Amino acid sequence: MSDWTPDIAKLSALDDAEWMATERAFCGRLLAYAARRIPDRDARDDVVQEVFLGAVRGIHLYDPIYTFEQFLFGICRNRVIDHHRRQKPAAFGGSGDLDDGRPSLEDLATDDETPSRIARRRDLEREGARVLSGIVKQWVQETWAQAEFQRLIVIEALMALEWRNRDVWTRFGLRDESAVAGIKFRALKRMREIALERGSERELMAQVGAAVGQDEGFDLDIKSAWVDTRASCPARHWLARRITGTLPLGPASFVRFHLEDAKCPWCLANLDDLERLEGEAGLAPLLERVGQSTREFLRSRTLG
Repeated sequence: MSDWTPDIAKLSALDDAEWMATERAFCGRLLAYAARRIPDRDARDDVVQEVFLGAVRGIHLYDPIYTFEQFLFGICRNRVIDHHRRQKPAAFGGSGDLDDGRPSLEDLATDDETPSRIARRRDLEREGARVLSGIVKQWVQETWAQAEFQRLIVIEALMALEWRNRDVWTRFGLRDESAVAGIKFRALKRMREIALERGSERELMAQVGAAVGQDEGFDLDIKSAWVDTRASCPARHWLARRITGTLPLGPASFVRFHLEDAKCPWCLANLDDLERLEGEAGLAPLLERVGQSTREFLRSRTLG
């Protein structure tokens, strides 16, 4: 139930012991995530094995703006999607249900922007998304440290779940809709201040400021920054304290909302893992499979 994280430098150096420790620490929660989406036990075991192989092969692509757990869960989400694609190929063929983000031939034919302008805008969007994610995470951390848990709940409901002001007002017993608007205004104001404190390229910060202000014209939004970086996900030890009933009232209210209303898939997977009665012994066969495939890959890289 610890919040242990691996040494990224050791993982990048293909340190066998660090990878084995990583597999022991994260296997259960990844399996719990897959179990909610794949009914077949063998299939989800295969998915988890593929996750760790993908992590070993792609560790050089790890972006420190995300936690290592987010890195693993991102791979796991993609592997689960791949599994369902293989099971029902017709459901994903040509209908646009799973947009890969690439422009269509029609889009390219009608786009009058030059390639350099398109590339420039995309570079700004990528870097802007990184900056905006950092701003959102800092705001969440400050709000948690200030024990302003109702404020955190309200902003998660508005920005991540896209609830209407009226829904938030009635659900949480606030004075009226103007009280909700005030909470949102102050949160956005603080996020803009964080952006200014960080400083950056003038054009980039203008675009980030527009995104924070919900202006149009740039492909950045706080919802994506909030969800993609799991900005508000409580640390694993808070979930463990929920199970044991030792969470203080304030954090307990937010954790309950995050699990039951936001239904965060990553935190629900962690909770499932923590509640698993079998303990690590129940994962022994899968851990052996995962460890064997990882060791074989590491040997191929270090002896090749």
